[in-house]
Amino acid sequence: MPTIGGNLGNQNYSGLTQITKQNLKKLAPTWRTHVSDVAPASNDVGSQTHPIVVDGVIYMDTPSGGVIAVDGATGDSLWKWQPTDPSRLRRGVSVGEGMVFTMASGGRAGNDQNPDPNAPPGNDVQIFALDKDTGEEVWVSSPLSPQGDALGRDSAPGTRYHDGLVYIHTNNGDRGSVSALDASDGSIVWTFYGVPERGTVFTDVNGNTFEPAETWGPVLPNGTDCGQTGGATPWMHGAIDPELGMYYMTFGNPRSCNSSQDGSQRPGDNLFSSTMVAVDMKTGDYKWHYQSIPHDVWDMDNVHPLTLADVEIDGATRKVVFYGSKSGHQFVLDRTNGRPALPDVQKPMIIDSRQNSAETEPFPVQRQLPECLVWERLSPDNVPGDPWRAVPNYNGYQPDEDGKLLFNPDSYVKADEPFLTYPDGDPQRSGHRQGCMYDPHWDLPILSTTSQNGGGDFSANSYSHSTNMVYFPYGTNPVAHWRGASQNGHRATGQYQTGGILGYDASTGEVKWTNHWGLDMSHGQTPLTTASDLLFVGQNDGTFHALDAVDGKELWTFQTGSGIAGAPVTYMVDGEQYVAVFAAGHTNPYGNSVTRGDSLWAFKLNGEYTTESGSQEAPDTAPLTIRRPVSGAAVEGSTVDNTVLLARQNRTADTAAQRDSTSTAGMSPTHLRVPVGTTVTFRNPGTETFPNFPNLKEHCATQFFEGEFNARLQPGETYQHTFDRAGEYYFNDCTDPRPTGKIEVYLTPEDVPGALSFRPSTLDLGPGNGLFTGVNGRFTAVLDVPRGLEVDGDVVLRTPLSESPVTATRSWVAGGKIFAQFEKADVDNNVPEGRAVPLTVVATVLDGGEQRQLTSTTEVRIVK
Repeated sequence: MPTIGGNLGNQNYSGLTQITKQNLKKLAPTWRTHVSDVAPASNDVGSQTHPIVVDGVIYMDTPSGGVIAVDGATGDSLWKWQPTDPSRLRRGVSVGEGMVFTMASGGRAGNDQNPDPNAPPGNDVQIFALDKDTGEEVWVSSPLSPQGDALGRDSAPGTRYHDGLVYIHTNNGDRGSVSALDASDGSIVWTFYGVPERGTVFTDVNGNTFEPAETWGPVLPNGTDCGQTGGATPWMHGAIDPELGMYYMTFGNPRSCNSSQDGSQRPGDNLFSSTMVAVDMKTGDYKWHYQSIPHDVWDMDNVHPLTLADVEIDGATRKVVFYGSKSGHQFVLDRTNGRPALPDVQKPMIIDSRQNSAETEPFPVQRQLPECLVWERLSPDNVPGDPWRAVPNYNGYQPDEDGKLLFNPDSYVKADEPFLTYPDGDPQRSGHRQGCMYDPHWDLPILSTTSQNGGGDFSANSYSHSTNMVYFPYGTNPVAHWRGASQNGHRATGQYQTGGILGYDASTGEVKWTNHWGLDMSHGQTPLTTASDLLFVGQNDGTFHALDAVDGKELWTFQTGSGIAGAPVTYMVDGEQYVAVFAAGHTNPYGNSVTRGDSLWAFKLNGEYTTESGSQEAPDTAPLTIRRPVSGAAVEGSTVDNTVLLARQNRTADTAAQRDSTSTAGMSPTHLRVPVGTTVTFRNPGTETFPNFPNLKEHCATQFFEGEFNARLQPGETYQHTFDRAGEYYFNDCTDPRPTGKIEVYLTPEDVPGALSFRPSTLDLGPGNGLFTGVNGRFTAVLDVPRGLEVDGDVVLRTPLSESPVTATRSWVAGGKIFAQFEKADVDNNVPEGRAVPLTVVATVLDGGEQRQLTSTTEVRIVK
């Protein structure tokens, strides 16, 4: 797999067949390399890089922003290089002409493009060529464009090499650009900007002539040209078709003139933002483009790596490109001319006159993901509920007395109505904004799907020649937009950030199977398929999966010990097939709850590597924060009289700026922590609390998604609720849904010394076949408890090597004992071998209707 994406078309596919569905149980780790431990060593962890393999050697970025070469058969480091000014977010290197090409930040003085040796390093990108056998620098370049402009400072996208040229995507600044460099010295051959300068006219291969800069509206009275500060950044590497002589690239959303979510000063389509562009791979001359989102005000740009394939459509072989990510769209275009190979349609949109909204947006006729949110009833029976469910109170959807979310036309969204025009004949876009894709916004939050962090984001697809299917990893992360929202949109606090992977027919777009695993798969979790119809893919929780590529069924799984945010690779050395994956993890979208690391794992049939615990797998990663967290640290309820102030950021400030807060932190405190049985008071503070600047509006505490309470309070009114069960209880405001809080209700563990035993007393976790896949069977934990108790929820086992408890597959109560059955395979990697290994069972029970948590620890002999 000599390049990112496996080949120049980013198919992430291999023709190797030694590892099959039939022998997959023999697949086991053969080596593991901690790349940060290799000299020059560092403590850096986390990565989104995509390894490549050339002549049995793995080349990849390191978490510290360097490059390492690793022997694919042994895991031994051959060399490691570290730049002076590293960029730690890197997504892949390329190899050609005996060199490895990579990028870093902080443009270096004293080279051909910057001849002054006394000039300080700048923010421009550096491109390095390293000897692929030694890691020694061959050349370094901080090139300027043919117009003398700096190419930019963003060095995250992976480099590509083909036929004497190195392709780089740069510039996380005013203008995005793609350049081709001469591989012999790093000099610029051509540069293509995401927003060409005014006066630049193009004619595409279909005979259409246009000027991109005109699609940004006129220059503003203050002299600002929105297009020239428009962003349009090419975040990911491109694709190459040597036969057609074309290079394909994607440009991101417009970000200029007030904000990415404000289109008021840039009327028009805003080319080439949110657009795929095809150019001549040797000269950079424009060929054609396809804009997936004209006038994007949602940061829904489709910038993940394009996938090229030759597929049969309606009986004829077509050269196509699969394009689309964040929107959940998969446009299938003829890559010779940019015309749809599978049909699309221009859908009429809701128009906001203040936004210069586009009247229509393109949609594939065959969609893979839902187009609109689901306003699901608040109820304990609907938790977690539909993957595409919406948080209540957004868009005016408020719960009735039965928890049903119904549109209230007199809610906060009423203020936008004079500026909105609804299209005729579309039930999803008539009457009000239902949370559908591209619903418009202004200064009030409007929730829609997918999001700037959803759909496919920057995970790439895989195309299988064997199944003629495309495999699309995705995330579900509904977002609220308003012009001033930070991070290009607000992922609604308290929602479940989930996702999965699906497979669809490349010739029709029809979805064949979907695995909604419940974890986001849109941030680097790129799949790999093989000619033996296996699909390999990693997840944020450290699990590495093998699926049946035909039907999506789980066949094999391995715990790497760190989150995975990159693509696996497969290769042959000395007649043996290997599969490798870099388990390093990254924060999107789960923040610092993701376990990050630096482990490059390699697997082969009958691999014999074992970790320090005596198991082949690493310990389970730390628990992920799946729900979008509230802002602010936990506050113990006893310190604030177990009281939450609604629509206030500060409990003491009696100022005009504090009243009726619409901030996402507008509950005080946002995170209240109380023991089970506590009565919490929710107060809409009036003059009795803030005599000078009391709240003036009605405010709510709407609990979701269980629907425990929905208090509507006038200024000065209070509501009390007693929390009799442990859990996390999110709530938000009906007046404006952005203020969101959480009540964390906890149980104080009650230790029961000497109450725990195991059957059998010695736990033999040894594999029957010598591999981790041979760890089978169960054991039972027995906890002596008073008679009359009932198990309430899961019984879990806490182990020495992991922060994540192991959940019993079955539990029951009989004769004053709680019996909990555990799978040996779930426990094996989380415990060391030894005579006195401490294990703790935690059981939540009901005692006469009162919830309690019992815990007991004992030492057990573990054999492996």
